[in-house]
Amino acid sequence: MKTFAGLFGPDRAARRAQRDRLRLDLADAAVYAIGDIHGCLDELLTLEGVIVDDARSLPGRKIIVMLGDYIDRGPDSSRVVDHLMAPPPPGFDRICLTGNHEVALLDYLDGHLSLSQWMPMGAAATLFSYGVDPDRLGHVYRSSRQVNEVIRRAIPAAHVSFFRSLPIMVEAERYVFVHAGIRPEAALDQQTDDDLIYIRSAFYESPHPLRKYVVHGHTPVAEAKLERGRINIDTGCYYSGRLTALRIFRNKGRYLSNRAV
Repeated sequence: MKTFAGLFGPDRAARRAQRDRLRLDLADAAVYAIGDIHGCLDELLTLEGVIVDDARSLPGRKIIVMLGDYIDRGPDSSRVVDHLMAPPPPGFDRICLTGNHEVALLDYLDGHLSLSQWMPMGAAATLFSYGVDPDRLGHVYRSSRQVNEVIRRAIPAAHVSFFRSLPIMVEAERYVFVHAGIRPEAALDQQTDDDLIYIRSAFYESPHPLRKYVVHGHTPVAEAKLERGRINIDTGCYYSGRLTALRIFRNKGRYLSNRAV
């Protein structure tokens, strides 16, 4: 049996094409970064309404940056993807980054990850959202090949194309937007895709200073906070019910939530 490190190691990563990395000019722009959604559509819609209201008084361009992990665990993965594929709120641009959960789904579809390896990540909720009951699959179909075929047919090709198209990082003059974090000792152009979507302790515990503020999710926290240049806005929406956004405007930050304070 493969170890956890083996599942997310270089062999599987080498099979994937490197994802796009974008640059963003934030001069006179308001950016709203949104943390991990994990199938929580109602919370996302509420937070978008809060963001639209907040932006009414701000001049210039408005950009929503989604930090990945749109699927798994929560109840509405497929509807979250439908929503993100649709146009953003009027007057806004939207950039959706990939998270490790989108990459894991693709690894499963591409045959690099087994269903038994994907399921502990919360895949059952995703399958239900696409109309597949994972508890019944093994009883109805005799082989894993048949099970995999049913699942692959259930996930729309447009959704798969969306997952494949997602960039992995947005860099601005003073900020980096990414799903999990970075290796602080390495230049941004030396970060691997797996660094950007899976890293935890090597990011949090590194003694090296950050050259830019890193806005990220991936590791749930009770409250969004800035700590030594790291701004974690994953407030565990699928279990806490709280989805958090960070607004950056003229180098000042403000946290927004789907829940009234």
